[in-house]
Amino acid sequence: MIRPIPALGAVLAGSLVGLYLLPLAALVLSVTGGDISRAVAHPALAPALALSLRTSAVAMAATVAAGLPLALYLARSRGRVARLLLALLDLPIVLPPAVVGVALLAAFGRGGWLGAWLSSLGIHVPFTALAVVLAQVVVASPFFVKAAVSAIRSVPNDLVDVARTLGASRTAAAVQIVLPLAAGGLATGLGLAWARALGEFGATLIFAGNLPGTTQTLPLAIYTVLEGDLSLAIAFSLAAALTAVVLLALVRAGAAPWTRRAA
Repeated sequence: MIRPIPALGAVLAGSLVGLYLLPLAALVLSVTGGDISRAVAHPALAPALALSLRTSAVAMAATVAAGLPLALYLARSRGRVARLLLALLDLPIVLPPAVVGVALLAAFGRGGWLGAWLSSLGIHVPFTALAVVLAQVVVASPFFVKAAVSAIRSVPNDLVDVARTLGASRTAAAVQIVLPLAAGGLATGLGLAWARALGEFGATLIFAGNLPGTTQTLPLAIYTVLEGDLSLAIAFSLAAALTAVVLLALVRAGAAPWTRRAA
């Protein structure tokens, strides 16, 4: 049996870590105070940031509302349907975002499966803020659901069985026992999903367009200013990175009391 070479492993691991840190360091150290001032004063930054926060918040609310029941089912079921749904959750993760955008157009566009029917009701989805939300839900929700499934499976079934024998309904056992004990994993999944929604680009560009003040999210604004000013794009990118970090910290802080209570 050939033993791994520790020195080589350390070099390879350090190279990977360096690949993570080098772009981030370049992003932070390349921006100047003047670039930040120009970014703050730029007419595209505030509307794009506000739209990203609004749409991603709605997308996360929808993800949690629909994703938690799905995760509870998938975590406790071992049947063929559950395995098929778990495999289905991988599709938005592995598919190129452009493919997701085209698929959403095929489903909700004017010539799509549901587009004509929705248009007859006066509902037009593509190139609206609703399209931004739908794109974010599709690409980001699998991160939450998969993390929630893992967190819920980590809760011992014995605790649920005891609660059921004491008269708790299945829903009450899930709310009072399972979800508080799984809060840390749920928060991690929510943070990852929210970061993914904030960073969504390809599906949004194709399905919702890049309309300033309407569908131009922060990643799309970065793409727009990059065409003419790299320094300004770096400042915009730093704002996006800081927003994602702050949201992740807030989600983790909100889940901390539940995690401590479960411990």
